[in-house]
Amino acid sequence: MYDVVIIGSGASGGAVAYTLCKAGYKVAVLEKGRLMRREAFSKDELAYCRRDLVTPNLFDEYHTIEEKVEGKWVATPTHESGWSFWNGNIVGGSSNLMSGMFHRLHPDDFRLKSKYGAIKGANIEDWPISYDDLEPYYTLAEELVGISGHHIPHRYEPKRSTPNFSQPPTKENAVVKLLDKSCENLGFTPLVTPRAVLSKDSNGRKACYYSNLCGSYGCSSGAKGSARESLINPALATGNLTLLTNSHVKRLQSDSQDKVHAALVVDTITGKERYIKGKIFVVAAQSHESARLLLNSSNQYHPKGLGNSSGELGKNLIFSGGGAGQGELQKENLKQIKFEDLMTTGLFVNRSILDWYFIDHWWDGKFKGGSVEFMFEHQNLISRARKDNEVKGKLVWGKALGERVEKRFQEQKSIRFEIFNDWLPNDDCFVSLDPTHKDKYGMPVGKLRVEGHPQDIKVGKYIAKKCEKILVEMGAKEVYSSISSSPSTNLVAGGCRFGNNPKHSVLNKYCQSHDVKNLFVADASFMPTGGSVAYTWTIYANAFRVADHIIEQLNITKI
Repeated sequence: MYDVVIIGSGASGGAVAYTLCKAGYKVAVLEKGRLMRREAFSKDELAYCRRDLVTPNLFDEYHTIEEKVEGKWVATPTHESGWSFWNGNIVGGSSNLMSGMFHRLHPDDFRLKSKYGAIKGANIEDWPISYDDLEPYYTLAEELVGISGHHIPHRYEPKRSTPNFSQPPTKENAVVKLLDKSCENLGFTPLVTPRAVLSKDSNGRKACYYSNLCGSYGCSSGAKGSARESLINPALATGNLTLLTNSHVKRLQSDSQDKVHAALVVDTITGKERYIKGKIFVVAAQSHESARLLLNSSNQYHPKGLGNSSGELGKNLIFSGGGAGQGELQKENLKQIKFEDLMTTGLFVNRSILDWYFIDHWWDGKFKGGSVEFMFEHQNLISRARKDNEVKGKLVWGKALGERVEKRFQEQKSIRFEIFNDWLPNDDCFVSLDPTHKDKYGMPVGKLRVEGHPQDIKVGKYIAKKCEKILVEMGAKEVYSSISSSPSTNLVAGGCRFGNNPKHSVLNKYCQSHDVKNLFVADASFMPTGGSVAYTWTIYANAFRVADHIIEQLNITKI
C-alpha cells in the first residue's frame, strides 16, 4: 500500500508527487500515457499536430460535445467532429507541450463576486482562499519549475515576495522595439512575459535553444518547465516515487461512506486490470476527465458520483474566453527595424498587456477585462503554407500557389495577439456521463456541454479593438481579429469547485472532498473562476499548497 496514489502526472500531479517524495512518503503516480524522455522529443509537425502521437485515438477514447442546434442540444462524438479534448497523455501531460506563458492571478480574481456583484446567467462565487494564501506557492513554483522574466511594476501586476525572477527573460526578436514604441505612442504599457522556459542552464536542464517550435512540441533540452522535467524527474531521484505508465484508472473503489481504498487500473497495452491501494488518493487527470472519473466511481454510498452529495460534480466547467487577431509585417513597408532582424527565427516576442485586466472607466463602465499576449504566428510550416491558398472560393494551384507560398515565407511575417478573459461559469457548461457512448475500456465517456456566456464575447471584442490599433500603429497590413464562444480545449478548469459550504461545492479549501476524507482533487477542477490568464502557474502553485496540507494530514491523523 502506498502513502499516496496520484492519478495523472501533469502540472498538478507532478507538484504533489514532488512535495510528498521530498518529504519521504511513498507515492505512486498512475499515468495513462507513456514516458517520453527528453531526447525522444522532436519537432515533427505531422506527428504532434496532425496525428495522435501523444493523445488517444478518437475512435478508441473520445468525448461527446453538446452544442445548441436550432434551439436543441445535440451531442456529437469527437471521432466524428475531429474536435479533440485530449491534451498530452504522456508523463508530464500537456505541460510538455505548452508555450509556457505564465502569469499569476490578480488578488481581485479571488473575489470577483465581491468586487463586481452577481452577473445574470453566471454562477460566480468568491474563492475560499486569497492571493496571499497562494503567493508563497507561486514563488515556490517559479523557482522549481524555472520561470524566466523581468518584473515591471504595473497596477494590475500582483505583489511579489521576491523583487524579480531568478532567470532573465529569454532572448527577444527585434520586433519588440517596434511593438514597445507603438504601445508607447498609444499610451499602453507592454510588459515582459514571464515564461516557463529557462534562459540559463539550471539543475541539469539546458537553457532554451530557440528552435522556433515551442508551443505544441516537447523540449529536447529540458528548458521548458514541464512537470516531467522539473518535478517528476527529481521525485524519481528520491527513490520514493513509483511511476506506473500505461495505467488508466477506470474507477475509484470505496467500501465505506467516507474513504477510498483502491484504484481500479487497466494496463493500456495488455488490457489486464488490477487494484492499486493507498492511504490517500489525489485525482489530477485534467478537469473534465477528473469529473468523469468521479462520476464513473458511483456506488451504493455515492449514487450520484464519488463525493457528489452536493450534486455539483461536473458543473460549472470553465475554459478561457477571448480569441485572437493578426496582421502582416511586410518587407516593403516595415518601419524602425530591419526586415532581416524581423525574420530571425526562434526568438520570442515576450510581450503582454494587462492594461485592460479590469475596466473601471466612466465612459466604458465597470467590468472584468482580460490579458493579451503578443507572439508570432505558430511556425508550423504545413499550416502556414496552407493559408491564403484560395481566391474567390477556389483553390490556387501550381505556379500561382508557389508564388503565394514564397511571398508568405520570405517577404512578410505575421504578428499575432491572443486574448485571455474570464469564461463565466454558467448552467450550460458542464461535464456529465454520456448514457450511450463508451470508450474502449467499457466506461461511459464524458459528455461536455460547452455554452459560453454573452459577457465573454463582449469583453473579448472590447480588447480586440485595442489590440488591432497596436498592430495598425506597428504598420501591419491585413489586420483582423476573431472573438469566439468556442472553448479553448487546452485550458479547462472547474467541475469540482472548492468552497466552504459542502452543499454548494465539491471540495473544501484544501481541495479535499467534503464527503470522502482521503480524496483530493489537485488539478484545475477546483477553480470557481479562472481569471484572465492561462491557468498553469496557478495549477502548479495550488498543487504545492494542497501537497503541504496532505503532509499535515499524514502526520497528524490516520486516514
